[in-house]
Amino acid sequence: MKIKDRIEFKTKASVITFSPDDNVFTAVKLLAERNYGASVIVDKNRKPVGIITERDFMRRILAKGLDPHKTPISAVMSTELKLATEDDMVVDWLRVMSNERFRHLPIVDKNGVLVNLMSQGDFVSYTWPQLLATVKDKATSSVMERFHLYMIVGGLMAYSLAMILVFKFIK
Repeated sequence: MKIKDRIEFKTKASVITFSPDDNVFTAVKLLAERNYGASVIVDKNRKPVGIITERDFMRRILAKGLDPHKTPISAVMSTELKLATEDDMVVDWLRVMSNERFRHLPIVDKNGVLVNLMSQGDFVSYTWPQLLATVKDKATSSVMERFHLYMIVGGLMAYSLAMILVFKFIK
């Protein structure tokens, strides 16, 4: 399934964005008010240049004793971004997010402009129905593969019994 086909992609509230020059306190306050866990930092053309999460606030601001009123977001944001497009496959990104231990994925259009922000939680809901369907398909195919073997063995047994009965009545 493509990212753009997920209901979460279509129905999510707009992404909260900030400029690298905004101060951390502004970001923390707005994210807390809206109960968001992350924000994408964009340039003047809405192209992602960084991301900041609740974890960043804890580790890069509070733990270091920085003043959130004076610290620009650019000083604490993560800049090594992974960016997806809406045509990318959900399962591919879920695997990357899990393996590389990050939970928020900015989605950009063909020009690199931010269009959405998906979380690992948005993708996990996809995996349960897919997993159940896969198990069902595997079980069905496994039974069908064995069914042919059962038919052959059963046929041989029926043939053997028929031959025993035939020879028994011929004597």
